[in-house]
Amino acid sequence: MELMELSIQVAHLIHQQLILQVWVNGIHSTYGIAVQSEGKILVCGVFTSFDGTTLNRIARLNSDGTEDTAFTTNIGTGFNGETNTVVIQSDGKILVGGNYTIFNGVLRRGLVRLNSSGTEDTSFGGNLGGGFSSSVQGVAVQSDGKILVCGFFSTFKSNTRNRLVRLNSNGTEDTSFYSNL
Repeated sequence: MELMELSIQVAHLIHQQLILQVWVNGIHSTYGIAVQSEGKILVCGVFTSFDGTTLNRIARLNSDGTEDTAFTTNIGTGFNGETNTVVIQSDGKILVGGNYTIFNGVLRRGLVRLNSSGTEDTSFGGNLGGGFSSSVQGVAVQSDGKILVCGFFSTFKSNTRNRLVRLNSNGTEDTSFYSNL
């Protein structure tokens, strides 16, 4: 067996053990998972609690599977709807897309960027304006820092944008991208 194949099998087993640990501790409906550089694990979905603690649709776990309580405190009331995807940017900031309209009591439709601590990056949120008309299903960060967002939406900031938008790293729309579609 080659080293690469063995590494993939080990990674798969670790992933299975993590999912089992998450399931046992009470997060049953997960849609996205990402691992931060320090080994902490972000999980998103439709769950509203973890191991008896209220966590509205996002959790950060320590590498041993226990809740990161500092992160829980910083996300406040969390999201009012499902979170479908979680992506970590190269600077450690966290993008969370989903089918929600509120994050921590503030109007945020479909996409939020968190600082690595779990607090909202409000400058990014302010640039999103009214956000997306419907659910964000996927987010990808390009090597130049631009952010691709896809989903079931037909508008972004009240402009027709059927299912795909590219944002600049600060959350403003890269309008040149849409004009080329």
